[in-house]
Amino acid sequence: MTLSWSGMFGRVKDKNAVCAPTELLSRVPFFEGMNRRELSIIEQFLHQREYQKGESIFRQGERGLGMYIIQKGVVAVVSEPDNHELSELKDGDFLGEVALLDDSFRSATVRAKTDCTVFGLFQPDLAALIDRDHRLGLKIIVRIARHVCQ
Repeated sequence: MTLSWSGMFGRVKDKNAVCAPTELLSRVPFFEGMNRRELSIIEQFLHQREYQKGESIFRQGERGLGMYIIQKGVVAVVSEPDNHELSELKDGDFLGEVALLDDSFRSATVRAKTDCTVFGLFQPDLAALIDRDHRLGLKIIVRIARHVCQ
């Protein structure tokens, strides 16, 4: 089954948004310290999407396809089926990064508590980035692996 995010996510366009994508990326631990060129390359592979309050970003038990970075808004990480809120994430927070390394099942549901703008980076995007710039791709994978191990 071929998956496409073209209907759900759009390429990052608004560089004057609440927090510019490159600035947002630089706050994520495994992108910290990367130079402007590297961040600009990564930005080209991001997808932007708006979520309405109450809408699920992903659901517990679904296959993980990528990670998300919250540009604006608040989301709840919820354990199903009892709907127990495990945590709350907001502007600048990220989630789902393990899905860049494998496609295991999501361990929780993530739902928008407010209207949200998020950026997604998905496995096929990371693979395309690696094809374009091997050194940068390896740098990202190593940093994600270190982060996950911590």
